Amino acid sequence: MFESKRWTLKNVDGPSPFELAMMVLSLVSVVIVLTITFARLDPETNKVLLYIDTSICMIFMSKFFHGLFKARNKTYYLRHHWIDFIASIPAIEALRIARIFQILRVIRLIRMSRSLIVPLLRQRKQTTLASLLVAMVLILATASVLILLVESAEPNANIQTAEQAVWWALVTISTVGYGDFYPVSTIGHVIGGLVIISGVSFFGVISGYMASVFVAPDETERQEEQEAKEAHKEQINSKLEAALEQMQQNQLQMEQNQQQMLAEITKLRQQLDKH
Repeated sequence: MFESKRWTLKNVDGPSPFELAMMVLSLVSVVIVLTITFARLDPETNKVLLYIDTSICMIFMSKFFHGLFKARNKTYYLRHHWIDFIASIPAIEALRIARIFQILRVIRLIRMSRSLIVPLLRQRKQTTLASLLVAMVLILATASVLILLVESAEPNANIQTAEQAVWWALVTISTVGYGDFYPVSTIGHVIGGLVIISGVSFFGVISGYMASVFVAPDETERQEEQEAKEAHKEQINSKLEAALEQMQQNQLQMEQNQQQMLAEITKLRQQLDKH
């Protein structure tokens, strides 16, 4: 019961960057399933979509086991996230519709949150990683499907299978350029140019992120430093209060001694006057 309340309060401020990333990937997964089910595509295009969906399932599965490993109450986590595990099983496309529950859950958190931008800015590292993850999946998926659709209609094209399209997308986005597979059509060249530009920007962001990790202080380190400063201030304030209290006690003791001395002096004077 306590764990349930703690989990709810923790998420009241809004979804985390990775929860938003999982929502976007869930949308992509549902669209892929609907496309495979209702669209009339050639077998190689369907195979590309299956590869993409399987990759997304692996991300979902990793997220599920990571959350299970970090959860204090694993029974509570399994009871409330079992549908995420079911929807992450690859090769069974009908189960992917269960991702709608994940989407609705994140949308509910967005509606409950007062602001969506502020939590993302506070968690810049998680936001960067989540954005990179979503960007990589979307770029690879879009490039693979488009290049296969465009090049499969060309008679002299050497990108004819799903594996070749995925490999070309990976090589192009990494700007390695092996040259074993390449587009021959004009539209294919345009797609390749866009993928190269996206890849350069993608790895540029990764380089900047890695530099910030090693150069800039970590958020936990800044928080620990701030907590240490506050603890030091509290310690100084407690010492000052103790010193002031001791001074007040000493002053009170001095006043009592002074009154006692005055009483004794008055008593001695009375005795002298009698004599």
